[in-house]
Amino acid sequence: MTTDAKILSALRSNPDGVSGADLAEQLAISRAAIWARMDDLRKAGYEIEATPHSGYRLVNEPDALIADDLIARLHSPKPPKIIGRDIRVFEETTSTNDVIEKLARDGVMEGAVVFAESQTKGRGRLGRQWSSPTRQGLWFSILLRPKLSPQETTQLTVASATALRRAIKTVAGLSAEIKWPNDLLLGGKKVVGILTEMSAEVDRVRHVILGIGVDVNQTEFPPELRAIATSLKAEAGEEICRAELAVEILRELDFDYARIGAGPFAAVADEWEAGCATIGRNVSVQMGSRLIRGRAEALDDDGALLVRTEHGHLERVIGGDVTLEK
Repeated sequence: MTTDAKILSALRSNPDGVSGADLAEQLAISRAAIWARMDDLRKAGYEIEATPHSGYRLVNEPDALIADDLIARLHSPKPPKIIGRDIRVFEETTSTNDVIEKLARDGVMEGAVVFAESQTKGRGRLGRQWSSPTRQGLWFSILLRPKLSPQETTQLTVASATALRRAIKTVAGLSAEIKWPNDLLLGGKKVVGILTEMSAEVDRVRHVILGIGVDVNQTEFPPELRAIATSLKAEAGEEICRAELAVEILRELDFDYARIGAGPFAAVADEWEAGCATIGRNVSVQMGSRLIRGRAEALDDDGALLVRTEHGHLERVIGGDVTLEK
């Protein structure tokens, strides 16, 4: 962790205050350096009180995603195993998936996370644009190098959905439904989208980019999205702390990524099915020029959707545009 991340971690661990002398000793730097770092944190928007008796105390925080802050939060009480070891935040970028793709080509270790406060070319599945208004949601991507075959990478999308569902329940108190393969819904409207992009050979995955968009505090949507999209704030009726939610999501993703690595996938799949709005429903799946209609019955061992067609055949669906039939 950086010095600022360690300072923020210490301030949160000591809500009544921590002395400059204690901080200087813990971090092996001078008290003057501590004062300088506190001044820079104040300039970044942190309200830090300093008194002779209680020392430094964190009073308030900015509504912003700051890498040092996210790292400090994520490392308490224990550091992540993989996801979140490296966190970077951009004020604006085209797409966080694009940034992670470059990091992947540069050989950056897996677990790196890139957040953007806004995206100019955020994208969802099937080439759709993802609306990414400034400081209203969480727009981020994660670099993974899983020991999975290409056909098994659907497991990552499934595990991501379960992790996001748990995090949203913990922070916002809302029970989202999962729509296969990559959406979370509240009140039938989309609140989370997951985009998985892969670089692979025939039998080996080079890397996977997990792109995630969460509508957190939006109150207004573009006209074309108003009937199909919602936000956590709209459903919970109150503002959600984006930094707190971001860290909880990374913790849960790290947990489920470890579960997949340890195997078997069945435990993740069972949790996914318990929260899924797709299983047991009649669906139509558009796969290119092909349309499949039937009843979604289950996930297979790789995370593909098994659909019993209207003709009685069991179809294995690994991608496509799914519509829930009424």
